[in-house]
Amino acid sequence: MIRVAVSGIPGRLASAVAAGITSAEDLELSGLFNPNRGDELLDGSPISGNHAAIDCDVVFEATEPTVVMDNLRAWRSAGIHAVVGTSGFTEERLDEVRDFWGSEGPGCLIAPNFSIGAVLMMRFAEMAAPHFSGIEIIERHHHDKPDAPSGTSIATAARISAAGGASIEESSELVAGSRGATVEGVRIHSLRMQATLSDQEVAMSKSGELLSIHHTGTEYGSFVDGALLAIRYVSSTSGVTVGLDTAIESASG
Repeated sequence: MIRVAVSGIPGRLASAVAAGITSAEDLELSGLFNPNRGDELLDGSPISGNHAAIDCDVVFEATEPTVVMDNLRAWRSAGIHAVVGTSGFTEERLDEVRDFWGSEGPGCLIAPNFSIGAVLMMRFAEMAAPHFSGIEIIERHHHDKPDAPSGTSIATAARISAAGGASIEESSELVAGSRGATVEGVRIHSLRMQATLSDQEVAMSKSGELLSIHHTGTEYGSFVDGALLAIRYVSSTSGVTVGLDTAIESASG
């Protein structure tokens, strides 16, 4: 039995994953963490505001980007494995985590997206990237998402770039920002809209043809299977792992 605490309660992702942990036969929900909700109850379970009070094997971290690094330092000091679902992890932030987390001791898995479909979307985009001359990303998320671009789009751009893909840069902007942001040579366009959870399109072109790889998430439950898979995987690892791919491959045997 893997004892799991959830940080970021009562956030939407954190709450969905907590419910998934409760339903899993091999996982035990052993704690809830939110320093702004300390001493409150969620479905009868107490929420702790003290890092030192959390006793578990793995923490699922789904808090705000502004405080996630402090939390991760606390979990590392306590020798607790961590799965991170907080958005906004650029290469610079990943390098910072690798630096203080180290390669020994507990494992830390940072995933831009826990949806199995979204992970496959990124993998397919990476596979296609070398064969197309122009690639751009359009990501749509709920209007109150605290950051842009999304972590998924940043990770997708990095994988496309590493595979040799890039956007076509032959237009000048009449209005600054109209061509979107550039991440490692790939343009990202971020839309923030009501009635939207998560939606990403990778648009590719070359002479004579277009390819669109499109994934849409419609409810937070879509992230639970991947999150539980990551929790099981990270409990037996050391150092920092980025992305859900290795956990999926491990589960597939």
